[in-house]
Amino acid sequence: MDFNVGKILVKMFGSRNDRLLKRYWKIVDQINAEEENVRKLTDEQLRARVLELHTGLVGDPATRSKPTLKSEDIRAEALAILRESMDRNIGLRQIFNPEENEMNISFDPGKLTPEARATFEGIQQGLIASGQPWQTVQIPVALYDAVRAAYPESRPPFRARPFDVQMIGGLVLYEGRIAEMATGEGKTFVAPLACFLRVLEGYHCHVVTVNDYLVRRDASWIMPAYNALGLSVGFIQSDMDPGGDDRRRMYECDVTYGTNSEFGFDYLRDNMKASRDQQVQGPLDFAIVDEVDSILIDEARTPLIISGAAHDDAPKYVAAAKVARRIIELNKPWTAVEKQVGAAKRAIKSAEGDLEKAADKAEKAAAIARREKAEAELAEAEAKKDGLTQYYEIEWDRKSAHLTHEGIARAQEFAGVGSFYVGNNVEWPHLMEQAMRAHVVYERDKDYVVERSPRTGEQEVIIIDEYTGRKMVGRQWSDGLHQSVEAKENVKIKEETQTLATITLQNFFKLYRALSGMTGTAQTEAEEFTKIYSLEVVTIPTNRKVVRLDSQDRVYRKEQEKWDAIIEEIKLFADAGRPVLVGTTSVEKSERLSAMLTKKYGVEHEVLNAKFHEREAAIVLLAGRTHQNAHGETVGNVTIATNMAGRGTDIKLAPETVWDVTGKPADGGEGKYTLTQRGTGKALVVDSTGANSEEGPEDALATVFHLTPDTKAVGGLHVIGTERHTARRIDNQLRGRSGRQGDPGSSRFYVSLEDELMRVFAGDWTIKMLGWLGMEEGM
Repeated sequence: MDFNVGKILVKMFGSRNDRLLKRYWKIVDQINAEEENVRKLTDEQLRARVLELHTGLVGDPATRSKPTLKSEDIRAEALAILRESMDRNIGLRQIFNPEENEMNISFDPGKLTPEARATFEGIQQGLIASGQPWQTVQIPVALYDAVRAAYPESRPPFRARPFDVQMIGGLVLYEGRIAEMATGEGKTFVAPLACFLRVLEGYHCHVVTVNDYLVRRDASWIMPAYNALGLSVGFIQSDMDPGGDDRRRMYECDVTYGTNSEFGFDYLRDNMKASRDQQVQGPLDFAIVDEVDSILIDEARTPLIISGAAHDDAPKYVAAAKVARRIIELNKPWTAVEKQVGAAKRAIKSAEGDLEKAADKAEKAAAIARREKAEAELAEAEAKKDGLTQYYEIEWDRKSAHLTHEGIARAQEFAGVGSFYVGNNVEWPHLMEQAMRAHVVYERDKDYVVERSPRTGEQEVIIIDEYTGRKMVGRQWSDGLHQSVEAKENVKIKEETQTLATITLQNFFKLYRALSGMTGTAQTEAEEFTKIYSLEVVTIPTNRKVVRLDSQDRVYRKEQEKWDAIIEEIKLFADAGRPVLVGTTSVEKSERLSAMLTKKYGVEHEVLNAKFHEREAAIVLLAGRTHQNAHGETVGNVTIATNMAGRGTDIKLAPETVWDVTGKPADGGEGKYTLTQRGTGKALVVDSTGANSEEGPEDALATVFHLTPDTKAVGGLHVIGTERHTARRIDNQLRGRSGRQGDPGSSRFYVSLEDELMRVFAGDWTIKMLGWLGMEEGM
């Protein structure tokens, strides 16, 4: 009898993750029990209680008293205090904020009781008369409770009470584990919870996030809640003086936000200082790493290097680039014929698949004719190949290029230096390999961009991060590759450098006394986290059930067919009033899609890629809304983005992008559904008949709204992935932009057999198999 002991044990006792969650839920119950007592305290009493807890945990240096409390004794009360402070100072207090918030929601005093309204108006008049900041004005507990009653749901702008699952996230981080939380579950709330407990224990905390904007935003967001309790929050920006007082002050705060590179480079610079009083960073106590899989796995071996000038070899890189261009020109006939050979081989495999699948003589005859034609084309191309010379080879999966023997001979001739392998010429083989890589493997607007430097005013090459799509300002490729790319692009070539100090991100983060992290996708790398960092991954349930519809991928033979289908889907969904987010894998493809969308339909849209990185927050903020097009119709906003991983800014849906299902067919099956648009009350009738049949729905809107008898609300953000990424996590993060916090949404990925990923990992058998399954051109 075949049975799995592990599965039986999991069924009996639950998985490790289930057991951990069970323990965390018990602590959350204790926090919720403490909350009623904490709410009765004034702001001053909360601040005083935090000082008592801190002194009890670490002792009092002034009186040399020893600690009297243990962390587990005060954990529930401490988190209840911070939860209350966040709700009060980030949420409830906003009723006095004179500025309109981003969703144009203003506070309505009419929702308050007469007593609370009188208190509100009295404080409001006092603020106007005195000019006191609304962030620090004294607010009685009764008014907090009244606003809480008026706005019972914890949603911005007037509430900021962390959910129970976010409290679990804070506990996971505090205990030195990795919290896997779905995109949109509010990781920004979670890090301060763990830091608060660590600060009470006397730790300095570093929160590591992905860019300067998010560093400043997250630190500024939590600052009022921390300051109200007597704690300080700082943040590091890349334009701060590396050894200056501003940077030192930020590190002296209880919690400091920054990017991984800023923390790492500050560590290297401090270790190059002559004395301790010149250092700025302070102790490496506790770090929380946001997008932990990206930083600790994808970039783990990335070295942070402080360099000094070594020597200037710019003329050699320019000379190698000239030789590389001539070699590529010589190889053009071979490249053209090689493309013909590849196309003919694919056509043969496709025809063979069609032949095996053919149902009658006519189909067999057509397939045989196509195969014979392709075989003739292959023979013709192979014959042409016999008379041509190949000067270089490309290994796409390794991103490398090598000269053949014939290529080396011609390169030596073009360089005019004699043999590459004698005397002072021995560096030429390396120069040529890097020059060939720069010219035929590394692509502009995909692997790098060329922009004018704000410091020097000169054009420079800036690397694009493969995983996040962000510009990596200040980073350089090693071994002369960067200089080879600069020579290719005819920009000023930076002089080569020598390393003065270096450390990998992996080794840097291992220096912390305690380390934890959070991300939306960690389980795929759980084994690596355990082996390398001894970090356990805990998957935290969502606050609300995910109702997003994730459709199966659509696969096309040709890349152009895929792009045409994507354009049609964008148009269909946007015209129905649904916002659309389109994810691409490179700057070049985002701009190509933008041009196609404009040319064919004139659809208004925004493009977010490394070229428009500075407008990131503004673009993402509007991605979930609608607008009036040139014809006066209300359509969904369309946003084309390169690699949405770790963007951090939440896509908030406008109310009118969601429809409630207010009428269903009598038999509960297919038929006419009535939808009512939120915010406007507009009614829409959708016929779902045939929505799941091969013929397709009778009503195109059935494709847009995906109606079933169980559906309660539809619409929301529709995500389109234009191809699969090499890391599944990136795809999951793009998909996770839709359907947040129980909102409706949908997603679909498009793939073609000509995509780079398919070209590297899928062989000719794929085309044959799809042909056998009956796939024809255009399907």
